[in-house]
Amino acid sequence: MASGWFDSVSMATSVAGEGQPSLNGIISDPQTKKLTDLPTELLELILCFPVLKHVDICNVSCCCKRLHDVCHGRGKVWGHQYKLRWPRLQRFYRQNECCDWLREYKTRHRVGIQIRRTVESISKRFFTEVPCVGQVLGDSFAEIESLGMPEHFCEDELLFILNSDKRKSLTLKYYAKKILYFLRQQNILRSLKAFLEQPAEQQAALEGAVLVDQYCNPLADVTLDGISAQLDEITEKVKKMLRIKNPSHPSLRIAQGGCSVVEDFELQRQVVSALNAVLYEQLQYKGNECDYYNPLNSYIHQVLLRRTGIPISLSVLYMTLAQKLGVQLEPVNFPSHFLLRWCQKPRGSEDIYDFVYIDAFGKGKQLKAKECEYLIGHQVTADYYSAISTTEVLLRMVGNLLNIGKRGEGNEKSYQLLRDSLDLYLTINPDNVQYLLLQARLYFHLGIWPEKVLDILQHIQALDPSQHGAVGYLVQHTLEHIQHKKHPVTPEAKKRSAPEHLEVQYSVGLIMKHKRSGYNCVIYGWDPKCTMSQEWITTMRVHQLPNGANQPFYNVLVQDGTCRYAAQENLEPHSAPLEIGHPEVGRYFSEFAGTHYVANEELQARYQEDMDETLLTVQEIEVDPMKENKDRSKVSSSVDD
Repeated sequence: MASGWFDSVSMATSVAGEGQPSLNGIISDPQTKKLTDLPTELLELILCFPVLKHVDICNVSCCCKRLHDVCHGRGKVWGHQYKLRWPRLQRFYRQNECCDWLREYKTRHRVGIQIRRTVESISKRFFTEVPCVGQVLGDSFAEIESLGMPEHFCEDELLFILNSDKRKSLTLKYYAKKILYFLRQQNILRSLKAFLEQPAEQQAALEGAVLVDQYCNPLADVTLDGISAQLDEITEKVKKMLRIKNPSHPSLRIAQGGCSVVEDFELQRQVVSALNAVLYEQLQYKGNECDYYNPLNSYIHQVLLRRTGIPISLSVLYMTLAQKLGVQLEPVNFPSHFLLRWCQKPRGSEDIYDFVYIDAFGKGKQLKAKECEYLIGHQVTADYYSAISTTEVLLRMVGNLLNIGKRGEGNEKSYQLLRDSLDLYLTINPDNVQYLLLQARLYFHLGIWPEKVLDILQHIQALDPSQHGAVGYLVQHTLEHIQHKKHPVTPEAKKRSAPEHLEVQYSVGLIMKHKRSGYNCVIYGWDPKCTMSQEWITTMRVHQLPNGANQPFYNVLVQDGTCRYAAQENLEPHSAPLEIGHPEVGRYFSEFAGTHYVANEELQARYQEDMDETLLTVQEIEVDPMKENKDRSKVSSSVDD
């Protein structure tokens, strides 16, 4: 009877682990045999007691036919177990839905095992020594997608991994986060493509801006409903002010989500005046002049949170609010300073002097046509005063992010922004040769997805044969990279006991402090001598150090998110070790042990003798925590003397 039940009890036991409560003893006790005489409803109530886990239900269902029938797949017992184990998935089921909960439990459980195995295998397959720019390759994502399971199953398991013990399983979390990032971006891209296929008049700038925001921040909780709700709150504040000035104003009768238009110009002026008062005086929204090139200025959820932005993001916000109140404004792709235009004449006019131009960045200031030129310091033709489509708004918004990414410092964060903005731009405008070539070069530089690089290059060649020179160069080197991937070279293990490494004082996993710059960091690699180019040595003034380049150098992850290469004489063990909030920590370390980081299997294989040395160093600091400060005081005293 119990054969095959939940793939045998052993499968359940493997999930629950040891120490889980069991009803075997209760059911087999002669004094409790009458339990089966209880009504089904009462048995279900008992078996839904929170302390019972799925392994207990498996054991109970194997006892007799009566309990087997009570624990049937579509009943309350397995429904309760499913909801207990995966509460986040409840939104995907209709209330009181008749569902085979046992089958759902088994399916979800198997997906979880497969996903975890895939994530665990990624570090072994893709571990590299290149800091900050390495990425999980595409075939790992394909493995997740090939499971053929609902996406919410996959996402829930990845979130479960990410939300586990904060200081442990860092490598597992590192790759789970990358996969979750990718899966969500794929969904958002599909939504963006569907959005772009809609008729132009149905494309709302706010929805497009939210999709851009979501794609660049796939792990953030950003939804169109959530953003719209915040704008509805601002709209109500504007209506409250309008009600004081004009209790009969038609905008007050526009319901949330309505699309009525206020035709009278004077009534429109009242709306704009109230909107400016609420947005800029009451809520203190402003243009971010001090940190203009911060990408947060382009993300609509951050604009609402920080109440600051750049001209285009504030214009989208302003235009949407005005529309909710019955005033139609149009976006204007003015060079270097995005604007909105407000028609002062009957609709259909294209005379630039028939419009007032609103500067959302400048607290809603209203300008005449030629006054707009004062914002940028030079004259422009009438074409620049024309209204543009939502698609063009998104292209400019994404173009801003792309330029910020190109201005970046070449770290993981700027590369990610550049990748994301290129993906978005080429989804909207897939035949832009300039950006296709930039994308191919970026992927080639990062050493990721060489097969995709070849696809991009083939597309470029078809669009513009004149690019054959640049395309040919990249094709040749990409093919070499693909060939190299087939015969990877295992990096040589570095042993501290080797004669050439005797001067190396520190080990991977140690939390350090830079003596000159003061930053905190963790070591994830070292060389017995500086391996950088002479140009780098000169630029970084390494030759001015007492020991110059002829001393051990360390690869370190710095608290500020950067990766650096530091000389041994500039580093010292931190007297009060702390966690290093660097996004790449999980690539190299599996756990933060309170005083140091534990190298993952891949890093330990590279530095086989370092973990013992790290433990010894940490123990010495714990025995004499003031040693570092005493030594430093001696040095300071000698200098003062």
